[in-house]
Amino acid sequence: MKLEGKVALITGAGSGLGREASQLFASEGAKVAVVDIDPERAKGTVALVEKNGGSAVAITADVRIEQQVIDAVAATLAAFGKLDIAWANAGIVSRGGVPSVAGGEQVEFQDLTDADWQDVVGVNLSGVFYTAKAAVPALRANGGGVILATSSAASFVAYHSIAAYSATKAGVNGMVRGLSLDLGKYGIRVNAIAPTHGMSPNFLAPAGAPVVGQSYEQVAGPWVPEVSPIPLKLNRPPSLSDNARAALFLVSDDSAYISGVTLPTTDGGTLSRVAMMFPEDGNNPPPMVTGEE
Repeated sequence: MKLEGKVALITGAGSGLGREASQLFASEGAKVAVVDIDPERAKGTVALVEKNGGSAVAITADVRIEQQVIDAVAATLAAFGKLDIAWANAGIVSRGGVPSVAGGEQVEFQDLTDADWQDVVGVNLSGVFYTAKAAVPALRANGGGVILATSSAASFVAYHSIAAYSATKAGVNGMVRGLSLDLGKYGIRVNAIAPTHGMSPNFLAPAGAPVVGQSYEQVAGPWVPEVSPIPLKLNRPPSLSDNARAALFLVSDDSAYISGVTLPTTDGGTLSRVAMMFPEDGNNPPPMVTGEE
């Protein structure tokens, strides 16, 4: 088992990637502190972990509020006695979301309010800062450990209508680099994963929506690799598990000398290509230019 004897705290663990990873980490031997703003979702994740013989505790916290994050770390220490892994996974998308993906509201950038900005910064950037800060004393007391953050492909490339979200995720990448330099002397590694695909529809769904245990691509219907825009053609869609297993690698001793890295986990070559489409792509060939009006 890759995490035998380890204790992991995961924020945003009540649904989506956090729920998937909680189960995976537990199956690899970790005791898991399931932190979520929704207490019922957190309890649901704990039930799934325990159903499979794992050990977990549900903790309610809003990562925008530093004291609640500090209290979550304290509750983890009270339950399990130590902390080895702190994963700042909680995240929200900018108001409006990505309309072309999930039918969200189209919100022009200039119409975003200060409250919209503060909300996404509070969860996606301050939440990572607070989680890392609260975890450091416990990790130092333990002789070192791992801080992981969830970034996004949107930290590298643009998506429509979510400039605020993209800004926060780019900030996460910068924080990871800076913390890897500052905390390395304590034996603390700091990395991030940056999913492109294989994430949960709950991310774009309203708060309180039923938890979907599959990725966007899995719930979209039959998977046809030939029409997928992802350059890598596999006979199955990207899944939550693909991202969770990349996270497992970064928090385990398999990556013992990796720090300061933001790893694209499910891009399948998407981030490596240019924006132009070519006839060889098949699924989205460029329009024919005939010279006729």
